[in-house]
Amino acid sequence: MSAGLHHEMSDAFDAVLGEMRQSASRLTAALAAERDALERADADALHLAGQDKQAQLDRLEQLDAERQQLARAIAAATPAQSAAWNGVMAALADCQRANRNNGQIVGQRLRQVRQALAVLTGGAESGVYGPGGTLRIDHRSLSLAEA
Repeated sequence: MSAGLHHEMSDAFDAVLGEMRQSASRLTAALAAERDALERADADALHLAGQDKQAQLDRLEQLDAERQQLARAIAAATPAQSAAWNGVMAALADCQRANRNNGQIVGQRLRQVRQALAVLTGGAESGVYGPGGTLRIDHRSLSLAEA
């Protein structure tokens, strides 16, 4: 590969890393918006944040394919490129933690809804513990579910 072509490929690699850093930043913002929407129970905002999150994930996937192709073409990254890649990976690790935390919020809300439904329908989860520590099933909610 000629020196000019190698330099051009290296510049393209730098550009892709920069775009990945920007997409990771936008993904961080989308995850923060998602958490905010979850905390406010705002379905419309949650939908928009989810769409933005998916768009950034799709973009990152596309950019990573380009990065891999360019990395093969240039054979060895410069120290600055390696540092930029490490920065992207650190940002994505933060995104992964934020996404996991958002998932835990969703899981908690889902458990709460299931418990409320069990109370309304007389399901097994509507039991309470009595003074002796034994589980008592309250069947009063069964008539409410049948009404």
